[in-house]
This record gives sequence, structure tokens and C-alpha cells, in this order.
Amino acid sequence: MSARRRLAQNIAVRASIGVLLIATAAALLRQTVFAIAIATAGIVLMLALLHRPLARIRDNLGALVDGVRGFADSDFSLRLHVTGDDEIADLVGIYNRIGDVLRDQRNESLQRELLFETVLQASPLSIILTNEQERIVFANRAARDLLARRHRLEGSVLSEIVALHEGLVTVESETFQVTRRTFYLNTRKHVLWLVGRLTQELRRQEIEIWKRAIRVMNHELNNSLAAVHSLFHSARVLRARGDDEARIDEINAAIEERLQSLQHFIDGYAEFARLPKPRRESVSWRALLESVRSMTPFTIGDVPNADACVDRTQIERVIINLVKNAKEAGSAVEDIVVRVAGHLLIVEDRGNGMDDETLARALVPFYSTRPGGTGLGLALVNDIIDAHGGAVRISRREGGGMTVTCWLPEVST
Repeated sequence: MSARRRLAQNIAVRASIGVLLIATAAALLRQTVFAIAIATAGIVLMLALLHRPLARIRDNLGALVDGVRGFADSDFSLRLHVTGDDEIADLVGIYNRIGDVLRDQRNESLQRELLFETVLQASPLSIILTNEQERIVFANRAARDLLARRHRLEGSVLSEIVALHEGLVTVESETFQVTRRTFYLNTRKHVLWLVGRLTQELRRQEIEIWKRAIRVMNHELNNSLAAVHSLFHSARVLRARGDDEARIDEINAAIEERLQSLQHFIDGYAEFARLPKPRRESVSWRALLESVRSMTPFTIGDVPNADACVDRTQIERVIINLVKNAKEAGSAVEDIVVRVAGHLLIVEDRGNGMDDETLARALVPFYSTRPGGTGLGLALVNDIIDAHGGAVRISRREGGGMTVTCWLPEVST
């Protein structure tokens, strides 16, 4: 048996002594006064014997209550002095060890949070966290520089500062990749916005893009000129023989077709290079869409009975290019929907979509993943919308396909 005297045994011994004295008094009932005196003395002695352990229990339990309240307030610094060798002393010792563990865990957590905060603040990505009310609960240095000129963003409503949408966004010649993630923090919905500035990366890619453009033009010109040279040589030989006029006519037709193809190719580059300033006029959205649909089929969605102050020819070119891209991406004609919502011109399709790299570089001139593509369709769309003072956003469509949103600000005629 352990030499340590346990609390229960300690109290039991003291109580037994008091009970024994009271029993002795009961045995002397014949002498009433003497029995009462003995019983009183027993009770007093029992209370005296129990006072010390009970007082220590009260003090230790009071200290434990104060310590646990400190835990509730995240104060793990309070340590209790262990007195005695019973269960209460064991409980005090356990409390002290728990306090050490919690303090170490909190210190590690604070160090991790500090490291995480340092990484987030040093990130070139603009990182914004919003709660269920769309109020900003965290914004790193890059976000403050981008949206608030280094002023505080926390507590503000994000939509009152900027309208963010997932996808590729171009604003004032700056291109951004916006990513949105939803998660739950303490059972409450939060949204994490990541805004990456692509302009510098795109500029670094421009040299490679121009090299690609030169290679494409060189390839097309060489192929066309070589074919034309060969056909002229054949025609010269046939004319020298003075026969087979039908064959000469076929050669001339092939030369003309090849020259027309080359002219179309060069015109595409020229159109991108010399985009004129928009000549705005009041145009009915529905009439504009009906006019374009007569040239290339698509589905007209919701369209307001309102006019837009735009360059009709250029906006028609925007719609034609976007519908053409949707068809080349494999979308059925009936799944290509063009609609207008407020100041937004929206083109949706159910094509093959874009991977991350293509989405990030979709607006870069001469970038194309399609064999034989010039990479000018979306670049020209972006330039036209930018010339109108607007912006282009490209995003993946739920269920497959892409959505291209062109924002055209209101301009009075």
C-alpha cells in the first residue's frame, strides 16, 4: 500500500475520531450533563480535525477556479503551488501541466500566424477575404496598394470599392486574373479573392509573341509566294508551247485564289494594327444583334429595349469575332447565346473551354492554340472594347464552355 495518505483516508480518520467520541457520549446517557459535555467536545474536536484539510481543499479549488477562468481568457501563465499529497494536489499538478501544454501550443500557433501573415503581406497577389455581408475582414499590402492607395480596407464593403468577377479582366490597359474561392470559417461563409496582375508577365511575353507573329507572317508569305512563283512558271511554259489554254485559265484562277487568301491574311493584321477611334452613334441593341445574326447565326438572349452609344461597325466586329471563336471551340450554334444586361454585352457558349494557360493569355495578340490561327480575334475584341472605355472579362461557364463579358460604360450622345 502506498505511503501517501489519500484525501478520503485523511478525512475518514478525523471523522471516525469524532464519531467515536459521540458514541462514547451516547453510552453515558444516564449522566445527561456529562454526556452532553462529551458529545459537544467530540463535535468540536471533529470540526477542528477536519478544518485543515477542508481549508486546503477550499484554497486549492479556489485557485483552480481562478486558473480555469484564465484559460477561458486565453491566459495560460498562471501556475499553482502544489501543497499536500492527495487527490487535490494531483489535480493541481495536472492543471499546471495542461497550462504548460496550452502555452506552448499558443506560442507555436502565434509563430505560425506571424509567418503566414508575413507571407501573405509579401505576396505580389492581391488577397482579399470577405464575410457573409461582403465586408472585408482581411486585405494584404498588394490589395491595399491596388484598391485603396495603401489605406485600410478592413471593414469596407468590397462591392462598394470594386466589382470583382472571376476570370480575366482588363481595366485601363492593365490585365488581371481574378480567382474566387468559397469556404467556411467557424461555420460562416467566407469568400477569398485572389487578384493577380498579369500586365508585367504579358509584357515579357510580347517579344515572344511578336517573334511568333513574324514567323507566322514569314511562313504564310513564303508559302503563298512560292506557290504563286511555281504557278507562274507553269503558265509561262504552257504559253510558250501555245497550247492548253484551259490549263492556263486554271493556273490563273489558282494564282488569283492564292493572292486573295494572302490579301485576307494581311488585312487581318492590318485591321488590328490600325484600329480607328470609335465613331459613336445611338444604336438599338436589338437591331444591332439582328443585323449581325443575318451574317452569322447565333441565339439572341435577353435584350433590353434600349439604345447604346457605340461604334456600330466595331461592336458588330466584336460580336462576329466572339461568335466565330465559339464555333471554332466546338459549340453548337443554338448554344451560342448573345445577350445584353445593362451595360454588359455577354456572349456564352458550350464549347471546349480554355485551360489555365490559354485563359491567362487569351487577350494577348497573336497567341493562338488553333492550328493556322492568327491569334487576333480576342485581341481585336479587347482593343475595340478598350477604345470604348470598357473592359473585357473571360471566364469559364458552369457546365462547360466560356463566357465573355464586355463592359461598355454609358456615354451620352
